[in-house]
Amino acid sequence: MKIAVIADVHSNIYALEKVVNDIKAKNLDLTICVGDLVGYATFPNEVINLIRRENILTVMGNYDDAVGNIRFICGCDYPDPKDAENATKSLMYSIENTNEENKEFLANLPKEMTLTFEGKTIKFVHGSPRKLNEYLKEDSKEAEEVMEEFNEDILVCGHTHKPYYKMYGDKMLVNSGSVGKSKTGSPDANYVIIDIKNENVEIVQVAYDFEKTAKAIEESVLPNEFAEIIRTGRA
Repeated sequence: MKIAVIADVHSNIYALEKVVNDIKAKNLDLTICVGDLVGYATFPNEVINLIRRENILTVMGNYDDAVGNIRFICGCDYPDPKDAENATKSLMYSIENTNEENKEFLANLPKEMTLTFEGKTIKFVHGSPRKLNEYLKEDSKEAEEVMEEFNEDILVCGHTHKPYYKMYGDKMLVNSGSVGKSKTGSPDANYVIIDIKNENVEIVQVAYDFEKTAKAIEESVLPNEFAEIIRTGRA
């Protein structure tokens, strides 16, 4: 059983289209998204429509919660006031430019999902099992705390925009990275493939026309800093 896990698309339809095509070409068994379909880029409806059309199982991200339920705070952790101001602009843009049907879809996403394959139980969340917007960064104290309490076999999360995987004893923590707003230092989209039977994780990078996304941002009312992140893969 091989599962593709995507996350943090953030309204970047050009990245999502390439990733979906890459997954289809690999003929994997299942695709799951661990949230944050919207925010930052300019195509929230297009992204949601593609996720729905492809019947991709999806759990709620902090941006999905904020846009779907019209909350005026995204649940992000930005110590820099300028970054926090830009995040608010991003959230307001997504609320204003996501149609009512898609807002309802976001509002009704589950906050976690637990599935069993090949004798392994996998929990899918956006941030962590404790909190929708908790960052489980690689080798962090928070990740260690969560995995000490974790009862299933594999925990899959997103939110950090940096893919990785690590064993904690006989339990595995997988971060699925980011399709639409990479923070790896590369503009490429990224996602993971989990080979459940062999307990192996592959981090996949997918090239796409990031200039189209960056230019769409620059032609909108969104901050130009978002376009630079798209081009560089650096927050």
